[in-house]
Amino acid sequence: MSIYWIPPTDKTYRFPPVEDALQEPNGLLAAGGDLSSARLINAYRNGIFPWYSAGEPILWWSPNPRTVIFPAHLKVSRSLRRTLKRGEFHVTLDTQFRQVMEACAMPRKSDVGTWISTEIIDAYCRLHEMGMAHSVEVWKGHELVGGLYGLALGRVFFGESMFSRVTDASKIALVHLVRQLERWGYTVIDGQVSSPHLYTLGAEDISRAAFITLLQEATDAAEPRGQPGFWQLDTDLKP
Repeated sequence: MSIYWIPPTDKTYRFPPVEDALQEPNGLLAAGGDLSSARLINAYRNGIFPWYSAGEPILWWSPNPRTVIFPAHLKVSRSLRRTLKRGEFHVTLDTQFRQVMEACAMPRKSDVGTWISTEIIDAYCRLHEMGMAHSVEVWKGHELVGGLYGLALGRVFFGESMFSRVTDASKIALVHLVRQLERWGYTVIDGQVSSPHLYTLGAEDISRAAFITLLQEATDAAEPRGQPGFWQLDTDLKP
C-alpha cells in the first residue's frame, strides 16, 4: 500500500486528487502535513478531512460513497417530535465550542479510545475563533447534555462529531442545526461516513464524484447569512 506523503514543512497546503484515494481502507488519500488552519480549510474545500489516532501521523480521507443529509430530507421520528414539543431542552450555538469537542472526545461504550486528541481540539478551536467552525449545545437546565460540532464553508456544513448524555440529545442538536442551516440557504450537511444514527435522520449515500461536484457549487456560492462569525439560532425557528 502506497499513499501520498505530505512533508511537515510543506506550505503549499495541496492534496493529491481525491480520485487517488484507496479503496481499502476506503478513502485513505494522504498522510503527514499538519493541522494548520490553512491546510484544514483547503482539505475541506476539496472534500478531504483528517482522521487518525493520537501519536500517529495525520491521515487524510475522502471516502466513496459519502454520507450526507440534504436539509429538505431530514427525518424526525414521532418520538423525537414529541420530545421537541415538550420543550425540556434549550439549544444554543457557539457558546461552548471547546466543551462540546471535549465531550465528543470522551470514550463511548463501544470504543477503546478517541481520535479527537488535544491536537485536534486546539486546531478546530482556532477555526472556531476565525468564525469557521461551529458548535450546537443542548441544555437540560444548566447542564450540557448533548451537542455537535463541525466546519462551515460556503453553503456546506461538515459535521465532525456529536455526543449525548441523555436520550436523543444529539438528535435534538442536529434537528435544530439543520433547520437553521436550511433557513440560511445551506444545501447539504456532510456526515462523512455512514452510521445507523445518521440514517435514522434521513442521511443518504452519494458517490464521491457527486459530492465533489456539489461541494464545488456550494462553496463557490456567495457566503450565506450567518457566516462568518459566531452563530445564533433564530428565535422564531421551530424545529
